[in-house]
Amino acid sequence: MEIKIQSIHFDATEKLEAFIEKKVAKLEKSYEDIQKVEVQLKVVKPATAQNKETSLSVAVPGNTLHVEKVADTFEEGIDACVDSMRVQLQKFKEKLRNY
Repeated sequence: MEIKIQSIHFDATEKLEAFIEKKVAKLEKSYEDIQKVEVQLKVVKPATAQNKETSLSVAVPGNTLHVEKVADTFEEGIDACVDSMRVQLQKFKEKLRNY
């Protein structure tokens, strides 16, 4: 599984990147055949609370699943994205089983 992290309008710290990789790696427990994961981190101006936009795209065979969340910190955003992506992956897996 390839993980690509893009930080728009700022530089992501190594600590944040390590956190993202650790969380995203757990998605493989939900669905083994993940090909590529793209994480986009974006700081939205003006600098208010809830200005960290996190989006997660997961490429699986024949499909791309996408989740986008806005939160106070990127860690919260990643947690929320990974949680809802896990749900999407399980639904996707169920659909495949039913065919």
